Amino acid sequence: MMLGIFALVFAGLPLLVLGSPVSPDQQSTIPTRVTSFAPAQWVHPGYIVDKNQLDFVKNQVANNAQPWTNAYNQMLKDSDKYGKYVSGTRTSETVSTVSCGPTTNPDIKCTDERGDALAAWANALAWYVSGDNTYAKNAIGLMNKWSYTIKGHALSNAILQTAWAGGSWARAGELIRHTTSGLWAAKDITQFENMLRNVYLPAVKDGDTRASNWDVACLNTAIGIAVFLEDSDAYDNAMSLFQQTVPSVIYLESDGSLPRPARGQSSSASALKSRWFDQQSFGNSGQSGQIQETCRDLTHTGYSISSISHILETSRIQGLDQYGGDLGTRLRFGLGFHAQFAQGATPPSWLCQNKGLTRDLSSVTEIGFNALSTRLGNNMPKTQAYTGRIRPQGTNTLFYGWETLTHAGNRA
Repeated sequence: MMLGIFALVFAGLPLLVLGSPVSPDQQSTIPTRVTSFAPAQWVHPGYIVDKNQLDFVKNQVANNAQPWTNAYNQMLKDSDKYGKYVSGTRTSETVSTVSCGPTTNPDIKCTDERGDALAAWANALAWYVSGDNTYAKNAIGLMNKWSYTIKGHALSNAILQTAWAGGSWARAGELIRHTTSGLWAAKDITQFENMLRNVYLPAVKDGDTRASNWDVACLNTAIGIAVFLEDSDAYDNAMSLFQQTVPSVIYLESDGSLPRPARGQSSSASALKSRWFDQQSFGNSGQSGQIQETCRDLTHTGYSISSISHILETSRIQGLDQYGGDLGTRLRFGLGFHAQFAQGATPPSWLCQNKGLTRDLSSVTEIGFNALSTRLGNNMPKTQAYTGRIRPQGTNTLFYGWETLTHAGNRA
């Protein structure tokens, strides 16, 4: 993998010391800080998955190996209300302004856009695994369909919708552009570039601190678009904000009696406890890994885990592996902390004022588990058990999808 030129600076921070023994999922490392991010030479495809990883997947499916073959076959079957994702006959429609309210109500082509963006990603994966140009053409058709139509997003969930759809578009475009020849016309690629640059990037480039899952979703999409456009300034800006953001999203006991405040947000005890959905106490034994929205529900918590994993994986591909530093440590803690409860462990009384945890964590663990355990060798039994139990991990119909296929056991 090509390495960029990066200036690595160790921050004057202490070792992460916990108040009590922790599980193997929750062992800490020395934090690092970085002063430059964009690579001197871009890796393509290079957003969330690279060519070596894709070649590994292609070979596993060709040999009917598991869990990749089951994951691939499940992807071919997966569908939404517009039809199968891997299809050239979806019934979705476009509109110049996609308008999305809270919980997608009203839904003025919100599910159409998100579904088509995920479908473009699924077709792109199907193309690479199978070598069938039909799938590549399906993906190109969906990208062209929207890039010549959409002008913006509106209503209260506009920014989140932009982040969710934009990330899937960037993944699909990155894979198709750099693994096909002569299928995607130059003028259509330019139109797609203009869509990402003018419709999606401005809304997400600086994140959005209203909620952690919004913030990291925006930064994830900004980084993916920056890779596709080879925009070093956008990449540097988003990655710098990401480094500031993750410590305010995932708590470590070494942070002290309060979590770190989000960018531009109050650091008062009352404001922080309110932001963390009334979590009243911090510094409890075993609390490392709690996420800002844990006490809201596990589903929104999982959104943050997913976006953080996507960014760290992209950073690694582009030459800067941050999994071994503070950000990767926080992700590892977050995975282990929530995986135990997703499998039925009884939450401690101090967690969420003993009101219980709601909803599902869902399919967000493959990328982080693969990087931190399969590749780096960390013992993560809780995360491993949860990840194996819910395979093959599919899509949440919003912004991530089919990561058992792309990342399970993938050391490439």
